[in-house]
Amino acid sequence: MDDKTRTEIEAAAFRTLVEHFRERPDVQNLDVMNLAGFCRNCLAKWYSAAAQERGETVNYEDARETIYGMPYAEWKAKHQKEASPDQVAKFAAQNPDGFHKHR
Repeated sequence: MDDKTRTEIEAAAFRTLVEHFRERPDVQNLDVMNLAGFCRNCLAKWYSAAAQERGETVNYEDARETIYGMPYAEWKAKHQKEASPDQVAKFAAQNPDGFHKHR
């Protein structure tokens, strides 16, 4: 497979992942972090970093809007729920310093 085709396939897979997240606002970021070790915000940070690596400027808030399909504050007001004690405990066990690490 040539590099152009590989990049197109990877881009299509990324777009599908983003669309899936947009269609599932019931899945909370904390759920995804606890299960997979990343969340929508991670994707936004990776998107912004990838742009910067290529000489483009995409700030974090713009990247989050790309991932969420709307401004983050709007998504948060519409969809984010209070974390359960179990969710918080699982996150704390996986992140003893209290911070989720983004690559």
